Amino acid sequence: MKYKQPKYQSMNPKVVLGIRIVFGLAILFFGCNKLFYFMDPPAPSTKIAGSFLRVLVSSKTMMLVAIVEICAGIALLANRFVPLMMVILMSVSVNAFLYHLKLDIKHWYIGVVFLGLNILMLYIYKDQYKDLLKSQ
Repeated sequence: MKYKQPKYQSMNPKVVLGIRIVFGLAILFFGCNKLFYFMDPPAPSTKIAGSFLRVLVSSKTMMLVAIVEICAGIALLANRFVPLMMVILMSVSVNAFLYHLKLDIKHWYIGVVFLGLNILMLYIYKDQYKDLLKSQ
């Protein structure tokens, strides 16, 4: 099946391009930072949040999250498989949102921004999901 460029309904294609590039750069940056540690992340505001992060790092789960984020960032910047990456990235965005909401409320805006951008991108590409959501 040939890939169809999405119809952006009422959104300006340049705005969509800007959102896609900003989101792609941010996801790529934070994914690379999880692997290469070139910038210190904000310190967790609670003891339990710090413990949770240590478990994620020691179990190599954070490395898997980083790989997903790097792949999604590259796909967004290359404009390849964007609808698929938005579905895959939704699990990361929801978990980041819940982590900040429940364990690290001081940095709540991080989870909200990424979840909001992910939902916006899902909305922009909603026509790509019609066949997937169609009942048989």
